[in-house]
Amino acid sequence: MTAPLFAGLDLGGTKIHGAIAGGDGVILAEARILTTGDVIDRVAELEAQLVDAVGATTASIVTTVIGGAGVPAESGGFDLNSNLELSDAKSFGVDLADRLGHRVLIENDVNIAAIGELHYGIGARYDDFVVVASGTGIGMGIVVGRTLVRGARGAAGEIGFLPLGTDPFDRANHRRGPFEEAVAGDALQGRFVAVHGRALTPVEIFDSGDGDPATAAAIDEHARFLALGLLAVRAVIDPAAVVLMGGMGSRPELLAPLQRHLTDLGAGDLPVEPSTLGTRAPVLGALHLARTAANALPEGLPR
Repeated sequence: MTAPLFAGLDLGGTKIHGAIAGGDGVILAEARILTTGDVIDRVAELEAQLVDAVGATTASIVTTVIGGAGVPAESGGFDLNSNLELSDAKSFGVDLADRLGHRVLIENDVNIAAIGELHYGIGARYDDFVVVASGTGIGMGIVVGRTLVRGARGAAGEIGFLPLGTDPFDRANHRRGPFEEAVAGDALQGRFVAVHGRALTPVEIFDSGDGDPATAAAIDEHARFLALGLLAVRAVIDPAAVVLMGGMGSRPELLAPLQRHLTDLGAGDLPVEPSTLGTRAPVLGALHLARTAANALPEGLPR
């Protein structure tokens, strides 16, 4: 009989990053695929590529854990998934399990990144920390006492809904959340367009910041808002450290202005550092959960 395999996937708005591992957790194959067309079809295609790379079949996969933007729903899918385009978000996990023919577990993408950091990254130095992913949107994974904190409804860490940055009483800011409206990638783009009159992607804005005071000011404003959010997080959770990741959070140009604003807010002693695992953190966390689920389902993880 073929040894069982486990799949861990990070479902992003533009691409799906996945890997398979055996019972020892060693990654056997890793690949990325664009998130275009039907997402379930793309996940099935990615898993077929992964098992083919190791000479196995999809029947060898016993559990897939997939992380995405949003809150895991009791129905097996996602709630609050403003950055994912799914035909039926609430039943996504059930529909995917039917297609793949094995157990599928759904988790928030930053939560699985936090689990990856706990077991393979910053968890080697800290028992209490948060992972903040800043990119298209913003999210946070919380680890306290080496345990992931999900909250009563699985929505712990949805810091996009902090009442900061934009008017929290304006219903237009309720879909993504007031704070996300201020720190999302398109907010940075909007500040850049207001100054330059032309549109660039967030990556292009960061790349063009050196030597351009107006562009640097747009990045600085993003760092200022982010510092406010981290100050609120510290007041409630008191993490020993903050790990940054994501398309904007991982940029080295962000760290200096962010630390300066934290110092101005009286929080300059809060350790803030980029993830050493980078984009592999959520995949490693998903694989860890998939292997754990083979023996006993972690408390609070939806079936």
